[in-house]
Amino acid sequence: MAHDSVSIDDADLKLLSALQDNGALTNQELADAVRLSPSQCSRRRQRLEQAGVIRRYRADLDPAKLGFGITVFIFVALATHSRNNARRFRDLVATLAMVQETHALTGDSDYLLKVIVTDLRALSALVNDVLLPHEAVERVKSSIVLETLKDDARLPVG
Repeated sequence: MAHDSVSIDDADLKLLSALQDNGALTNQELADAVRLSPSQCSRRRQRLEQAGVIRRYRADLDPAKLGFGITVFIFVALATHSRNNARRFRDLVATLAMVQETHALTGDSDYLLKVIVTDLRALSALVNDVLLPHEAVERVKSSIVLETLKDDARLPVG
């Protein structure tokens, strides 16, 4: 199987699946899980990292336990559709730590933001003091998450 000029075989898929379950596995633990020698496993992991298939390793933190009790999806429509206006908006969201994801869309809205905040006051400040006054933004519509039914960033590999 080839993915953007990176050759990936069944052993690579097993390795990737195991790392999605636990990115903190030692090389020996990973080798045991995918039934490869530690040296083979290390070479494969390094190749996948260098090719950008493995983008990063990180801890999965519980937002609620850290005081971030509200997840919000915010739809943003730009004031004008130009390369400079899109760049200004992208520059803005890049500076906002509470914005976890930003997606360019087709349809009624230009962008969808996934935002995590501590409370409604923080959400109000983001919408009313940061997004709406920004020169690139015409319209903002937000939807507060009542319940998360599935939160899994795993890709269906292996």
